[in-house]
This record gives sequence, C-alpha cells and structure tokens, in this order.
Amino acid sequence: MCGGRPVIKGTRFPVSSIAIQYQHGLSAEDILRDYPQLAPPQVYGALAYYFDHQEGIEAEVAQIRQRERQMSQDPSLRLFSNDKTHPVSGP
Repeated sequence: MCGGRPVIKGTRFPVSSIAIQYQHGLSAEDILRDYPQLAPPQVYGALAYYFDHQEGIEAEVAQIRQRERQMSQDPSLRLFSNDKTHPVSGP
C-alpha cells in the first residue's frame, strides 16, 4: 500500500494502472512490453490482486477517471502545453 492505494510489491506502481491497461484490452504480455521495469510475476500478481479485489480497484479507477474528466473540463487544472506547469492564481 502507498497512499492508501494498493501497489505492486517493491514498487510504488499502482495496481489500478495495470487494471486500466487490462480493461483497455491489453494482455499481460502487452503490459510487460509497455512497462519494461516490471517483471512478469509483478504484472501477473497485480492482475491476480485486481481479480481478487475487483470492486475496490474499479472504484479507484472510477475516481481516477472522474479526476481526469474534471481536469479536462476545468481550464485552471490543465497543464500548459509548452512548459507543463499549472497556472497559479492568487494575490
């Protein structure tokens, strides 16, 4: 666990990231190609955890998607395309 989120053991890589890739139709082998820093037992373990705790992981994924929607709709939350910084407002 890291920040209340399940992560792959020995990393800070969230299980929800693997679940999202799987939900998009990627196989474990595809995920391993996209994330070469992960070993096969880590990816398969993350998928097993996802299947064992699907309700909780899907709730986390739903929260991630909601934040993404909010960021895409609220210009104050978007990153500038050139310098990747957030606009700062205040006094």
